[in-house]
Amino acid sequence: MSSIDIRHIVFDIGKVLIHYDPHLPYCRIIPDEAERNWFFANVCTQDWNVEQDRGRSWKEAEALLIQNHPEREEHIRAFRRHWHEMVPHAYVGTVSIMESLITDGRDVTMLTNFASDTFREAQQLYPFLTLPRGVTVSGDVGLIKPDVAIYSAHAKTFDLIPEATLFIDDSMANVEGAKAAGWQAVHFTDPQKLRVDLAAYGVHS
Repeated sequence: MSSIDIRHIVFDIGKVLIHYDPHLPYCRIIPDEAERNWFFANVCTQDWNVEQDRGRSWKEAEALLIQNHPEREEHIRAFRRHWHEMVPHAYVGTVSIMESLITDGRDVTMLTNFASDTFREAQQLYPFLTLPRGVTVSGDVGLIKPDVAIYSAHAKTFDLIPEATLFIDDSMANVEGAKAAGWQAVHFTDPQKLRVDLAAYGVHS
């Protein structure tokens, strides 16, 4: 067991608390797999989408792609229009852990790469996202994981002691970013492993 006294626990959201897969609606919108893969590799790419997480508006993001791919306008606009289909369910096991920690009086917050508007939609779809003490949304602050600056901003906003903060994220790059900010951090793969990781820090859920 770690000798570190964990006072703050910070959850990522996508692929930790809720599922996210942009391919889900596009299996219907672009049924051909090869064409769909081309579309995500060349049009609505991960690099394009991450800029909305950084704060770029959907209007600007769509206009940029439509200018270069006018024949794909409807497919491009479908990304935002059908976003809710990309987050079809919660990870019940992880949500249970988070709720248990909150019930036990643990200080729980969230730190997420998320566009501002879609995050508010996610809170409506999944009310448990309103339970923690607070959240830093990348699209609100114009910073994005794994930039150390967003961890520092979160710690300052919520008065966290970095070395007493434990961060949970499915991305190893984001885990390393947290460690670079002086936090403790664990890589999320499934709820069972998370319980073991938490217990190693003396945190039981």
